[in-house]
Amino acid sequence: MNHLRTVDDVMVHAVISVGHDTAFKDIVETMRMWNVSALPVLADDGRVTGVVSEADLLLNGTGTDPDRATTAGRLMTRPAVTVTKDATIPAAARLMARRHLKRLPVVDGDGRLIGVVSRGDLLKVYLRPDADIAAEVRELITYRLVPRGSAEIHVHVASGVVYLHGSLTDPTLEDVVVRAAGTVPGVVDVKADFTVPVAA
Repeated sequence: MNHLRTVDDVMVHAVISVGHDTAFKDIVETMRMWNVSALPVLADDGRVTGVVSEADLLLNGTGTDPDRATTAGRLMTRPAVTVTKDATIPAAARLMARRHLKRLPVVDGDGRLIGVVSRGDLLKVYLRPDADIAAEVRELITYRLVPRGSAEIHVHVASGVVYLHGSLTDPTLEDVVVRAAGTVPGVVDVKADFTVPVAA
């Protein structure tokens, strides 16, 4: 769990899906059996062409119209909102939030289904041990960000919150350091208390 950065790190590879011709009752039974609220709908070549959800079933699958939608291909919402496995976890989370989705199909470069990622999967990054987070923050600040001798920075992490304190010779470094620490996977918040030189 040291480096959960992309969708590929947290997604579920075994995915339940349906085809275009899957019947209404079979869709309902599949959702019940696997305890999911939506299913990717696949073309014959494995490409994701849409998603059929409980809302789709309730809105379009009831009534007395004999021509009503009764298969996944006619019920589904299209085009499907998908994500690739190399998308970052924050990017996938933003997409889910923006589109009000609980799950996203994960596709390869040709649009073929290779997995699914849920809100819960994305939250796994926040289970990262504090010691791992602290080590990465120290490495980032000490070896990549702050010029040698320009700062003395101490890092402590508790429950995902990064606490930074010490002294900086350049006051402009504080914002840079805080922002950089916040990019480390698993960080919930960053709190800084630095001593900086006072301008004459």
